[in-house]
This record gives sequence, structure tokens and C-alpha cells, in this order.
Amino acid sequence: MKKLLFYTLFLLTATQAFAQKDAAAKTILNQVSQKYRSYNVVKSNFTFTIENPRAGMKATRYGTLITQSKTNKYKVTVYTAGSQSDVEQEIISDGKSQWTYLKKDKEVQLTGADNSDQSFNPAKIFSIYEHGYKYYYSGDQKSGGKTYQVIELSPEDDKSQFFKIRLQIDKVKKQIYSALVFDKSGAHYNYTLRSFAAIANAPASTFTFDTKAHPGVEVVDLR
Repeated sequence: MKKLLFYTLFLLTATQAFAQKDAAAKTILNQVSQKYRSYNVVKSNFTFTIENPRAGMKATRYGTLITQSKTNKYKVTVYTAGSQSDVEQEIISDGKSQWTYLKKDKEVQLTGADNSDQSFNPAKIFSIYEHGYKYYYSGDQKSGGKTYQVIELSPEDDKSQFFKIRLQIDKVKKQIYSALVFDKSGAHYNYTLRSFAAIANAPASTFTFDTKAHPGVEVVDLR
């Protein structure tokens, strides 16, 4: 499970040959992106499940994502199995540097932040489709009394290990509810937002790693 967080962060990397960008899908995705950008800071609680029927494996983790899209700042926290408070891994960025904290290993890796369009930036999770992706709207689905608009996504680069992403978007709230990623190996990665809340502001310390609060942790500077 050590790579669990990295699968979460790359959940929107997939490949499939769609003929074109669908106008209906673009309208829906634009609504999601515009609403997200209207907020200063957003906090989302999520559930992340990896399932591989061929290997008979299924694992679930809970996590929290805090993003500030205008500054490319973010903090992703994944908790240990069965917990919603015991930290397993974190990835934090202040827009310039990125810290990857592995609690069990007592190690944090420090690298430069990659804010290019080619990288996956959690601060852009709700607008990543805007560059290098093809997409189409496949209809509505009803579940739990809510209606979700279903969008199929793929990047234009066909070298990914994933071949499809299926987004469910809350039709009323104009928010991403879930993303189901189909891996070429037969594995599925399902990311579901359990909550979505706008925050007026967040202290700068949210988007940096505090070494004093983590005594005994080795900092590996890879810049």
C-alpha cells in the first residue's frame, strides 16, 4: 500500500481513443471548473479504493484534500487502513516546493513543485481536463436519490497505464462526486468525494511541512 497515495494523485491519468471532445461534456466540465475557481480554499474528504479482481485484492483508505487553486497550493492526507485520523502519508506543496511524508518510514522527501500542464497537480484536480484530454458525456445515472452526469475522460497521450476514467458529477451541485479509473492490468481505482466545503482562508502553515512537529523524521532533499 506504500504507493496508494501516488495512485490517488494520478487518478486522472488515463488513455482511450475518443474521436473528439464532446460539446455537452465540455459544458458540464466547465461548470464544475468555474464553481471550483470561485472559491479561495476547498477541503474535501474522500474514500479511495483499489480493487483488482484478477489478484483477488481490495483495499480502501480515507483521506483529506485541501487545495488553493489560484496559488497551486495543496495538502493531501491519506490515513491508515480502518482509520480516519491516523496519518499514513501526506503530500504538501506551497506552490514552489513539495514534501512527500511517509510516516511509517519516518521520512519526508523534498522536491521542487511541478506546476506544468504535463504534471498532475492536486490543486487543479477539478480543472485538469482543460489541457490534453478528450472527453464525452455518456448520460445521467441516479443513485441514492441524486442524479449524476457521467463523463468519460482520456488523455491525448496514449502511453498511460490507464485506459479510461469515468467521472460522476453531481448534477445539482456541479461538483465531482467520483472518479473510477480503469487500469490496463485489470485493476480499478475508485475515488469518491464524501464532502466538499469552501473555506474562506487557510493559514500558510497548511501548505508546508513542519519538521519541528515531526521529531525524528529524516528530510531527504531531492531538489
